[in-house]
Amino acid sequence: MVNKTENSLKKPEWLRVKAPQVERIGNTADLLSDLKLNTVCQEASCPNIGECFSSGTATFLIMGPGCTRACPYCDIGFDRSKRELDPTEPHRLAEAVYRMKLKHVVITSVNRDDLDDGGAIQFFSCVSEIRKKSPETSIELLIPDLCGNWNALEKILEIQPDVINHNIETVPSLYRKVRPQGNYQRSLELLKKVREYNSRIYTKSGFMLGLGEKDEEVLNLLMDLRKNDVDIVTIGQYLSPGPKHLPVQRFVSPSKFNFFKYFGQNELNFLQVVSSPLTRSSYHAEDIQKLMKQYPR
Repeated sequence: MVNKTENSLKKPEWLRVKAPQVERIGNTADLLSDLKLNTVCQEASCPNIGECFSSGTATFLIMGPGCTRACPYCDIGFDRSKRELDPTEPHRLAEAVYRMKLKHVVITSVNRDDLDDGGAIQFFSCVSEIRKKSPETSIELLIPDLCGNWNALEKILEIQPDVINHNIETVPSLYRKVRPQGNYQRSLELLKKVREYNSRIYTKSGFMLGLGEKDEEVLNLLMDLRKNDVDIVTIGQYLSPGPKHLPVQRFVSPSKFNFFKYFGQNELNFLQVVSSPLTRSSYHAEDIQKLMKQYPR
């Protein structure tokens, strides 16, 4: 089936990506290959892979690359089979962070609904190993909803990462179409529980525009996130990975992204709203260190 909606829309000038430095991309990719690590940059076909790899940064994807959910907007492969966790992965990840001399690292995962704890113990182990080799590195975890297993969430929070990120992805009216195995209220509850468990942890969430949402729904979504004690929000343009995925309904202008940023930061008082067509949940994530100094906990 041809993705007719997106094919009929001409990609605007503001979505052009600067050509990357091929040599530095290769260096980062070689290191990741050497340590047999996955990145969401590669698996999800992120448009910022050139900029991030050329600057020596990456968002690590653990317990993958196969995901037990098949969300129609996502390019990560589907695998519902039950798989054992790799006990060497936390050590290899810590080695990569050390070799890359990262000041801030983002660790995310596929959904692992085949595991009783959704992979919480692997997140815990990864943070523990990184802290041994790179104690000065700040750590951000971009976690799935864990099927609402709050005991598993508490296990992740025991290791006290600096940031917990969980993407809300879209407005509630589009959940059945965009995120059929997700639950809008469950995602909000997860974010709120992080702050209830440990108020020192910064919370973060992100969502996409261009899937058919209305501006009023976006404003309501921002208000919902703020009511649930989210500190940081990222907003980016949805880009369909291919003809089998959901089509883009509209390309949102940079001025509209700026409007949502202004509303979030000035009307709702988020610590930070990163909002632009090419923004992704981990794009320039290292900026959190500035916020942590500006708003210490």
